[in-house]
Amino acid sequence: MTSSAPLLRRLPPAYRPLFAPGPFRRLLPALAVSDLGDGMSAVAVPWLALGLAPPGRAGLFVGAAVAAYVLPGALGALLFGRRLRGLPARRLIRADAWTRGLFLGGIPVGWAFGLLGPGLLLVLLAGSSLLHAWGASARYALVAEVIPAERRQAANALLSTSAWVAMIAGPALAGVLAVVVAPAWVIGLDAVSFLVLAVGAGRLSAVPLPGPASVPLSGGAAASAGDRSEGPVRRGEGLRVLRTRPELLGLLVLTWFFNLFYGPVEVALPLFVGEELAAGPGLLGLYWVAFGVGAVLGALGLGVLSRRAVRWVLPGIVAGHGLAMMSFALPGPAALSVTGFAVAGLVYGPYSALVVGRFQELAPAPVLTSVLALRASLVLTAGPAGAALGGPLTAALGARATLAGTGVAMVALAVLAVGLPLRSAFSKHSAAHRKSAGPTSGARAGAGG
Repeated sequence: MTSSAPLLRRLPPAYRPLFAPGPFRRLLPALAVSDLGDGMSAVAVPWLALGLAPPGRAGLFVGAAVAAYVLPGALGALLFGRRLRGLPARRLIRADAWTRGLFLGGIPVGWAFGLLGPGLLLVLLAGSSLLHAWGASARYALVAEVIPAERRQAANALLSTSAWVAMIAGPALAGVLAVVVAPAWVIGLDAVSFLVLAVGAGRLSAVPLPGPASVPLSGGAAASAGDRSEGPVRRGEGLRVLRTRPELLGLLVLTWFFNLFYGPVEVALPLFVGEELAAGPGLLGLYWVAFGVGAVLGALGLGVLSRRAVRWVLPGIVAGHGLAMMSFALPGPAALSVTGFAVAGLVYGPYSALVVGRFQELAPAPVLTSVLALRASLVLTAGPAGAALGGPLTAALGARATLAGTGVAMVALAVLAVGLPLRSAFSKHSAAHRKSAGPTSGARAGAGG
């Protein structure tokens, strides 16, 4: 600890307490390793799918592979809710890590024995994501368990930064490795990274973690963040929380459509690189590296952002991301769109941590994992739906137009997100004004005959 003290003093003050000895610091390296693995798969999965795609159906199959890597997580969040909603966050992280590691590990094994075809690839990718909604949500639930409320925004930012740093190193490493070895072996490294996380979470499971999320909830406690009792968490508690907190429901809707409009990017980008630019996985990796560099800078800035600014920052992020994606419409060298993609990452970097931070603040602590898992299960349907649309859109419009079109859709979404609350607030203000001025207005109406 002494040797690392000078390095810690160089960090912004908001981040220094997070590196004190404790469960969060103990698990952070294993989380970072798994993030690196997922960063590599961001290139390896679509590139492997592109190589295995049936002739003439590259766009559709890449979209299916991207969807298979994500969409079953939404199904798992719904199917396994009764069994998993009461488990501690660290056990959910471990369960997801083992599942992801074992299924992804089957991809290089199938490749080595000549058994890996399009169907088996989709099955293994789907299996790997079954518990991922719970595992991803449990990371932030663990923050709520072990980090004081005033430090959670910085902790969320640190988790997001880890993912974005991995998006720099992972795609760059995958782009290099995919030239030397088959993409299936790169996915195998992702499997190893999750096995590392499973072991790390297993060690953490032996340590008692006091925290608000370990206190169960019963009855109508979901209606108040301060109400706690000794009953079990009831089924449907997450839905009740969303119904009683309109801001969380609004954030969920905004995020769902944001992810829907982003979905075609993961299909169109590899096709844009491979077909329109006639380049290889190295350039695809460079796009994701540029996105990751921007996202790291954006996520780190979150730690010093005022918590009061969140409500209006989020639509601005959606609009800024959309404007940056329009750079793909510009003719010219790839450097233009690489720069635009970096700006998109810079703008998007703090988004997830900001949204999760609002959920941590407004959702009752005893049901936070269930609420986050419900959020993840719903949001996870958006990206694959967008990816599924990405195949036909790319075939009809071309990859360049599809990428730029996602930006147009995001800007329109941001305008709606700002306009509807303002209209609602104006309507409430007008109604209150009419109510307060009612007798006077009526007298004037009578006098005017």
